[in-house]
Amino acid sequence: MAPAIQIERPVIVTEDGRSFDGYLARPANGRSPGLVIFSEMWGVAPSKTEMAQDYAKRGWCAYAPNMFWRSGFTGVVPFEEADRAWQRLNTFDWQHAADDARVAVHWLRTQAFSSGSVAAIGFCMGGRTAFLAATRGGVDASISLYALGIAKHLDELRMITTPLQLHYGLNDEHIPKSEIDAVIAAAKGNHNVEVHLYPGAEHGFFTKGRPAFNVEAVGAATVHIERLLSTLT
Repeated sequence: MAPAIQIERPVIVTEDGRSFDGYLARPANGRSPGLVIFSEMWGVAPSKTEMAQDYAKRGWCAYAPNMFWRSGFTGVVPFEEADRAWQRLNTFDWQHAADDARVAVHWLRTQAFSSGSVAAIGFCMGGRTAFLAATRGGVDASISLYALGIAKHLDELRMITTPLQLHYGLNDEHIPKSEIDAVIAAAKGNHNVEVHLYPGAEHGFFTKGRPAFNVEAVGAATVHIERLLSTLT
């Protein structure tokens, strides 16, 4: 029987009249490891709040921060408005994102309901944010799925000192094979970094209800993800 969970929408920072908020799902009792869920360019959509709830039922304090809290539009962009989501992403400040990821990790780690261990998982642009949580955010382990732009941080990738998984579909229209090859080359020799490839999988293969959803790839990726997360429980 799944434990009772508690849903909250905490504000962890206020600045210049803006609020850095997010969606938290956690067991109602006890102390548990933390998982920061970094969303795609849509924002903290239902797919990520549902994921947070699922992890909470399995004993995690799952927090999905709103990484667009500094943007002109801070809410969720519908899947049908991809151009609008891309426009917002094109003006996204990655330095601030790295800072905000560090703040989110620290906040979750220091809560009374936290056991002190914190992992991160991210998708698309959130995959890059999860990577930055590994290199600059102090997270204990990180999982990045079809991350856009890891090739811009190859020097940081070589220096990773905590467990990091990078998952790529090989039929990803937004991430060229040349970028994946560059990431693999940079990660070579660093035992902290795993790169997992999924032939035929497209961008967004992990999200249920999307055209790219790929059951086979999700199943294979989940095995690796659960293996890593089990080290923090």
